[in-house]
Amino acid sequence: MTRMGSAALAQIGRGTEWVPAVHSVGSPLEPGQDDVAWPCNDVKYISHFPETREIWSYGSAYGGNALLAKKAFALRIASVMARDEGWLAEHMLIIKATDPRGRIFHVAAAFPSACGKTNFAMLQPTIPGWSIETIGDDIAWLAIGDDGRLRAINPEAGFFGVAPGTGVSTNKTAIETLWGNTIFTNVAVRDDGDVWWEGLTDYTPEHLTDWRGEDWTPASGRPAAHPNSRFTVSAAQSPSISDDWDDPRGVVIDAIIFGGRRATNVPLVAEARDWEHGVFMGATVSSERTAAAEGTVGQLRRDPFAMLPFCGYNMADYWSHWLEMGRRLRSSGGVPRVFQVNWFRRDADGRFLWPGFGDNARVLAWILERVDGTAEATASPLGWIPAPGALDLEGSGVDDADLARLFAIEPEAWLREADDAEEFLTSFGDRVPDAVLAQLEELRARLRAA
Repeated sequence: MTRMGSAALAQIGRGTEWVPAVHSVGSPLEPGQDDVAWPCNDVKYISHFPETREIWSYGSAYGGNALLAKKAFALRIASVMARDEGWLAEHMLIIKATDPRGRIFHVAAAFPSACGKTNFAMLQPTIPGWSIETIGDDIAWLAIGDDGRLRAINPEAGFFGVAPGTGVSTNKTAIETLWGNTIFTNVAVRDDGDVWWEGLTDYTPEHLTDWRGEDWTPASGRPAAHPNSRFTVSAAQSPSISDDWDDPRGVVIDAIIFGGRRATNVPLVAEARDWEHGVFMGATVSSERTAAAEGTVGQLRRDPFAMLPFCGYNMADYWSHWLEMGRRLRSSGGVPRVFQVNWFRRDADGRFLWPGFGDNARVLAWILERVDGTAEATASPLGWIPAPGALDLEGSGVDDADLARLFAIEPEAWLREADDAEEFLTSFGDRVPDAVLAQLEELRARLRAA
């Protein structure tokens, strides 16, 4: 999961700037005391110190709190370093896409949890002639290169993925990555010694040892694997990994995509009118709560840039930093296009209108054809959307009625959503950039004119 050992230590010499980090489960053993399966302390502190570039993790055995090079450093501390040094540390995947003519594009995409991020990073296209390779599935560091264009690297060495729901039918590439050299935590174990979790196979084994070490059958009435059980594996082992995934020069980013899980309102895809509009899209990314345990069903959960849990400084200042990066990119002529996607829109009966998974490549194809100027689009209050016939839907099973629903924009519903967005934005006080608030008013004006 991390680049570690003597080769990493050799990079730290006299005068080297580095981030010291300490992790302890806070559960020392007394002499002669037997170890336990899950050592941890009831008191937990996962503390980040952006000003002094330090991380202290105490009391938690959870991998996300133990792998300090991941969210703690590569996002929370690194986002502050990026602000101070003029780059971006983002909760984004990076993919390499090759079209039927052999042209290569690179895309960075930000999705909150449970929005198909890993699936998109390991996409297997259903349309002929396209191929997708993985550069990173979770974190991207982006900086303006000597050529004036935005370039990205994946600072991680491996994948730390949620096991339940990952299977051959949902992410074949991920399963093929886990053939060996993999650490699993809190999954179930089959009688033959192999691992299992809900969603791994289309069938359920008749007997398992569950994540607690107890006997389990389908009649047990409880999950066999913990809902947040994980796998950890080297990225180099993935069959979809790109040959330039570890290039320190980074890859040129042609498009940036934001996406949330929305059953209503948000269309399948829309292109931002400009960088400032793209920042507004990212700042207002939202998902709808789908279970009572999450809160009021249908209520929006805002997660700007999918960074709300990971930004190491004031979120409004973070938006200002993105706007400043746009100004620098515009002066160098290297501004990527920005898009918003939503794979999760449903009809009145709760049926998904879009097939998702490999068919998401159809949307990606339109996005990249917009980048090279060959795809047609039409204006909408929310941005540019595919013109009639611009999306390749052959073999997708999406009919004209579903397509219309996927792009339906109801002005009154969106005006209410604009009010919700305003309430969220203004919760950050007077530090919210004027350009973001101006985008909100422009959206309202377009909706009223629709």
